[in-house]
Amino acid sequence: MAKLGDVREWEKPYSTDVIGEATRHAIPVPEMTLDGERPHGLQQVVKAGAVYFLIAFGAGFVLEVIRLQVVALHVSERIAQAMEIPFHLLAMIIAARWAIDRFTLPPFPSIRLGVGLVALGLWLVMEWIVILAFHGLSLDEFLATQDPVVGTLPIGALGVLTVMPFLVGYRWER
Repeated sequence: MAKLGDVREWEKPYSTDVIGEATRHAIPVPEMTLDGERPHGLQQVVKAGAVYFLIAFGAGFVLEVIRLQVVALHVSERIAQAMEIPFHLLAMIIAARWAIDRFTLPPFPSIRLGVGLVALGLWLVMEWIVILAFHGLSLDEFLATQDPVVGTLPIGALGVLTVMPFLVGYRWER
């Protein structure tokens, strides 16, 4: 990467212009943060994963309240849970895109998947320790109360939560 003031330029060109000369995209990257230095490596991945988790979990909490207090009163609980999943996926897309842009993570699959794995780990800790304890359920009791069809959708959503930072950063070239 060539350094130009407080702007860094990615060495790899993303596209070519009309003449055929490679264009470069400059992304502003602040050199210093509030605490005096810019986070690097694992610290940056953990921070981005934590922010991604907080945004996705906050959106999930709001959607859960809407599902339980509004939608489930008019349709069955099963249909309401199935209707919530697309909105939660949209929230994950927005959260992943924002976290990737906010922390200016490079487009390496290991870094992007690391962000998703941090978010997944925090999500599972939150589910198992806080939410199940709040409801007074063990993990076995929780799994026994889940619907066999719709109860598998949140497991798929956790898989999507893990890979979404990688998917939103992928550039589809023609």
